[in-house]
Amino acid sequence: MNPTPRGGPPVVAEPILLDRPRPPSTLPPLDWTTLADAFEAACLLRCMPPPATPGQRNAGQQPSLPTAIEFNREEAARRTRQLLDRLGIAVRHELAVGGLRRRYELHQLHVPREHRPAYAALMENGWRRGRRELLGGPVPGASTARRQWRTRLAAAAWRAALLAGGRHVRRHILGVRITDRELAAVLVRGAALLDVPALLRPGTGCYLVSVAHGPDREQILRHAAEEVAHRPVA
Repeated sequence: MNPTPRGGPPVVAEPILLDRPRPPSTLPPLDWTTLADAFEAACLLRCMPPPATPGQRNAGQQPSLPTAIEFNREEAARRTRQLLDRLGIAVRHELAVGGLRRRYELHQLHVPREHRPAYAALMENGWRRGRRELLGGPVPGASTARRQWRTRLAAAAWRAALLAGGRHVRRHILGVRITDRELAAVLVRGAALLDVPALLRPGTGCYLVSVAHGPDREQILRHAAEEVAHRPVA
């Protein structure tokens, strides 16, 4: 059965929410700290809307990996740069200002050519392994460290969505608008790992993932604000 949030409508049926994780890949293993950073950076990239050009992906399809990363929020750009720096990927941060009556800022992160192969491999590896950890369900006999890091991966996904996704705040909910279907599924399952029921509502070209105002909202914000500062236990 799907959980029903307190005072809210039922959750969308699970076949719509979740895809089956892909089979194990041949990508090299990552330690937990590297995985958490790479997964969060990949989630930040997936918060970006798809290119508005003919022949590009629809909502939920696999995005192409950009080498020029654009955000309209400085906090999202700074966090992405911090994560890539910790992963050993150099980036150049540029600021563009546009608009006439209403000015806006566009933050661009450029990955140098010599770092692009490592950047692409880390983003693919981090996303696929992090997604599998969250959507694959509990592992019988999993170590305490693995259970703790699954929670931290869930928090990292929500931190990315709150920084770079489309905020949708109402009096009764905290929500984010996401164009990527797989990331929406990760957020729903991640919320469950954080002991918070989440709703997913398909929209026109996007998905709204939300949690109820009150204790559920505070739980998500508390986890999203935490920063992993220590190495995992072997």
